[in-house]
Amino acid sequence: MSVITDHELRYQLANELHARPFPTLEAPCRAAYLAIKQPSDAAARDRDLDRQHLIALLDRYGAAHPQPGATHYFGEIGRHKLKWESHTEFVTYTIFGDGVADTPFDASTFAMFPDDWLAEAPGQRVTSALIRVEICEDDTSIPDKVEQWFVPESLAISSVLDDSAVMAGDFRIDPAGHMRFALFARPGMGARRIGRVVQRICEIETYKSMSMLGLARSRSLGGTIGDINGKLTRLMSEMRGNEVRSEETLTALLEVSAELESTLAHSAFRFGATGAYDALVHQRIAVLREERFKGRQTFAEFMMRRFDPAMRTVKAVEGQLRTMAERAERAANLLRTRVDVERSAQNQELLASMDRRADLQLRLQKTVEGFSVAAISYYAVNLVSYLSFPFFEGVGMSKTATMAILTPVILVLVWLLVRCIRNNVE
Repeated sequence: MSVITDHELRYQLANELHARPFPTLEAPCRAAYLAIKQPSDAAARDRDLDRQHLIALLDRYGAAHPQPGATHYFGEIGRHKLKWESHTEFVTYTIFGDGVADTPFDASTFAMFPDDWLAEAPGQRVTSALIRVEICEDDTSIPDKVEQWFVPESLAISSVLDDSAVMAGDFRIDPAGHMRFALFARPGMGARRIGRVVQRICEIETYKSMSMLGLARSRSLGGTIGDINGKLTRLMSEMRGNEVRSEETLTALLEVSAELESTLAHSAFRFGATGAYDALVHQRIAVLREERFKGRQTFAEFMMRRFDPAMRTVKAVEGQLRTMAERAERAANLLRTRVDVERSAQNQELLASMDRRADLQLRLQKTVEGFSVAAISYYAVNLVSYLSFPFFEGVGMSKTATMAILTPVILVLVWLLVRCIRNNVE
């Protein structure tokens, strides 16, 4: 029986689909969530620093270490459970504890992250959240609780997963520096389902926060875009004039194009990531299958009113940059064509001038050749007459008659010689 060879990554890739299971949580319980991101170039960060920071936390509780190169970890630290994940731009820590505190959203669970350990984090906090999970027999107590715990103006609350639970949050930072979310589980709601909802709440908050980085980037580009647009508009107006300095305008346009391309290059990753995070936010909300709870706004409606306009702003700024880059490119192409036409006209004038000079040189050359023939003939006649005079004198011819006979002959011979030389040179 022949044995087929497996691809070297087959098991690794198959196991990756099951590497990050949802936590299993029994209500009542609580969770403390933390997301850390390096301030710049986070996608290219040294991920070993993230793992070393995780190991430093595990060592404080004598917990087992993750595998070398791991991107996720789940284990126990003291009386709590810890879930750690490494993502493209950030790492997340989630601590799960049994039971709930008498004081709602008591930050004691977050105290599992020591202050000195937090200070040594290889990055900055993107978001953190406290999640309270209670068992709710009926809906009568929920409205009073959420009004005490959250800001009514921004409260989002909905029934999820076929009315198996009610989740609520206001997406505001409390005095302790954390977001607050509550999950009211119906009796009989499974531990795995509770874990999935808590995980989805953490993901919604994280991806929402990461998406908003795109808005900050868009706002920081406002002044730059205005300056570049002013330069581009001015240059395009100058192109309409009859006395435009094409070479200088083209150089200025190329500088504007280079500035636009540089701005796009530095913003492309952030804008692309914002679009991806935006899609994940809506996807995570959609899988919860929200239903309206007592006429209050759902998480999807909150995002539509508060979050989606920010994402549209990011897309508008990105589109504006690309439109300006296309305008600059079209203007540069038009101006380059104009410069080429002007250069062609200058080249034609130069060629015509060269033709005129060549014609003058030819005429001058012919004139010089004529003078040369006359001069050579003059000296040749005198020389030949001097040498042949004794012969002609013996036959009774005078010197004048001798020169009269020799002059036409020598003139013709010299002319033929000069012409032969010129033909050979050409």
